[in-house]
Amino acid sequence: MNQYETVFILTPVLSDDQMKEAVEKFKTILTEGGAEILNEELWGLKKLAYPIQKKSTGFYAMLEFKAEPTLISRLEVNYRRDERVLRYITVKNDKFAAEYAEKRRNKRANANKED
Repeated sequence: MNQYETVFILTPVLSDDQMKEAVEKFKTILTEGGAEILNEELWGLKKLAYPIQKKSTGFYAMLEFKAEPTLISRLEVNYRRDERVLRYITVKNDKFAAEYAEKRRNKRANANKED
């Protein structure tokens, strides 16, 4: 199994519940395909660098997971079919990126414990 990160941008016209439901949909696709979700980050509503479909903002979400390579194509087909997704990118992490992501997760977990 390889380690991947996927970031996708959802349309800003969604309510918080609709946004969370869309993220859950993609998490379910991954877990049903045998993926192990390592980290989930909802970055919230951010300004886009350029307008996409006449929208200047979007909800950003990032999922970090371990999966078989065949699952990626199924995930990306679902991104394309879902009209709520403006853009997406999925990258395979090499060993250095995986180490960095783990450090970032640990740093974030420690920061949350201190709050």
